[in-house]
Amino acid sequence: MTPHSPSRTGTPARRRTLSRPRSLSRPRAVALGAVPVVALLAVAGFAPLPYSVARPGQTTDVLGSHGGGEVISTSGATVRKTSGQLRMVAIQATAPTADIRMGDVVGGWFRTDRAVLPLDAVFPSGGSEAEIAQHNVADMKSSQRAATTAALRFLHRDPQRVKVRLRLDDVGGPSAGLMFSLGIVDKLAGDGSGGELTGGRTIAGTGTIDADGTVGAVGGAPLKTQAARRDGASVFLVPKAECAQVQPAPKGLRLVPVTTLKGAVQALRALAKGGPVPGC
Repeated sequence: MTPHSPSRTGTPARRRTLSRPRSLSRPRAVALGAVPVVALLAVAGFAPLPYSVARPGQTTDVLGSHGGGEVISTSGATVRKTSGQLRMVAIQATAPTADIRMGDVVGGWFRTDRAVLPLDAVFPSGGSEAEIAQHNVADMKSSQRAATTAALRFLHRDPQRVKVRLRLDDVGGPSAGLMFSLGIVDKLAGDGSGGELTGGRTIAGTGTIDADGTVGAVGGAPLKTQAARRDGASVFLVPKAECAQVQPAPKGLRLVPVTTLKGAVQALRALAKGGPVPGC
């Protein structure tokens, strides 16, 4: 894995959708003599530090194709044609073995397109790269199962009759759950009245999801809004608890807070019809 390869990804080339990382706080003033401070900074400047530097990553339309096949495919149910997009968003972060120095930390601290995160907030502690890869794959698979269950429960579809397959192998972690669920809902039922859930728009978002449809907070949301706008999204669904973190939004990107799959669907239906939609 190269020093700046995507983090927690399942393989060195994969990307991670982070869950609840802790952000790096600003250093506090300490009453130390000038000489010890200079010596400390000199050492820190050359010593590798336990941080990862993250940046906006890839976005993927869960209603479309990826890696040679449909991201969402079903059997036992008719799939609707869609023209809009539902884009899940990832971030890229340096690997746990990357040589992160004080200059990288300071540079990331003052840039809006970078975030500096403690290693243990990005990677499982005490694991080899192979173990981290396995952990990422397990996280994604678990997220996909929960997303499928939540969507079919919302639509009152029998999981014994409707089978859903989700294909997205180069992104690890659980924070694509909400977008997977919305993709399933849009493909099977649209907005519930003959139209598309997206209203033909490019909509991006992030958030974990439980089988009961509860949307959970994630990490790297400010970076994800940048990736979403870069790739053409005009709306970004964000866990409500993270509204403050994503302010101000990139120009032209509307933030819509969500706490449940049901609430996300209702917001998208209202948006498509020009009705009132909550904002951050």
